[in-house]
Amino acid sequence: MSEQDIAIKLNDHDHEIGSLKHRVSDVEKKQEEFVKLSRNVERLATNMELMLKEQQKQREELNELRDAPAEEYKYYKHIVWGCIITGLVGAIIGAILATVIH
Repeated sequence: MSEQDIAIKLNDHDHEIGSLKHRVSDVEKKQEEFVKLSRNVERLATNMELMLKEQQKQREELNELRDAPAEEYKYYKHIVWGCIITGLVGAIIGAILATVIH
């Protein structure tokens, strides 16, 4: 191998090494972008999880607000029925006592 052949091969190797360095640099940039993307996706997933928890909490509160009038209605209905039954029982006992006393 002559000096000229060696010089040509070295030149080819230098060119190839430069090309490889450029390609590695591009790969490193893309890897950094993937890392950033991965972090952003992780942050997005965390935010979505927090939003889901908040939405479930709001749904529970909304259900409580929706059910409150029905529960209140049931309570007052029981009270009214209790008063009616108490009044009827009192009237019957009063009638019985009135007949017994006369």
